[in-house]
Amino acid sequence: MTFVLMYLALGAFAGFVAGLFGVGGGLTLVPFLFMIFTSQGIPTEHVMHLALGTSMANIVFTSISSMRAHHQHGAVRWDIVKAMAPGLVLGTFGGSLFAGVVPTRPLTIVFAAIVYYASIQMMADFKPKPHRQLPGAFGLFIAGSVIGIISSMVAAGGGFMSIPFMVFCNVAMHNAVGTSAALGFPIALAGAIGFIVSGWGQPGLPEYSFGYVYLPAFVAIVSMSILIAPLGARLAHRLPVKKLKRAFGAFLAFLATKMLWTLIG
Repeated sequence: MTFVLMYLALGAFAGFVAGLFGVGGGLTLVPFLFMIFTSQGIPTEHVMHLALGTSMANIVFTSISSMRAHHQHGAVRWDIVKAMAPGLVLGTFGGSLFAGVVPTRPLTIVFAAIVYYASIQMMADFKPKPHRQLPGAFGLFIAGSVIGIISSMVAAGGGFMSIPFMVFCNVAMHNAVGTSAALGFPIALAGAIGFIVSGWGQPGLPEYSFGYVYLPAFVAIVSMSILIAPLGARLAHRLPVKKLKRAFGAFLAFLATKMLWTLIG
């Protein structure tokens, strides 16, 4: 019962963060799932991969909830979503299959390094050159592929990369957050399928595992996150741009530090 309550609380928090920052919530989920799964006595060799797979499966649903809320505010750039989605799907599926065979320690180090980079970018309030624009369709396809590969290996919805990328190309911050929420869906769907496939039939997985997705945690988390995500999205459209960027950057730095601390501990 204690673990169920922990999953429900984590789902509420992850849903709020997903709506507020336009991320899938995976960056929030993975560190805490890692700790909870460890305390449950799940075999060490499967803990990180189950955290990644369960996170990806959850993002499928939180991204839909968050995307709808941002769309109602007119913040989703669907032209960007359409151009990046094919690359995101290909990159994410391939990356998730690869992540399924990579040991926990390298995955965690890669995760932290990438997130620190994105954090510094956002907190520094980087101002792109006014003439810089988004690349063409092929450029967005390549960008989507890269974001998909890296996102799948750390079980994130891609917001920690897609938002800085769009801001760098002079997309307004609120549009970048809303568009990132929509981009999280193809990333999560392809990633979840990849982790299910790579974990299928692995020996030593706990009962009620579906590949690398732990169903009890998934059901509890998603039931709360889809309810809370719209609240975060509404708040995102009331905050000033500069404060939103700095808050997002600080949040990313906290998550990266948390993951490294877990690794050291």
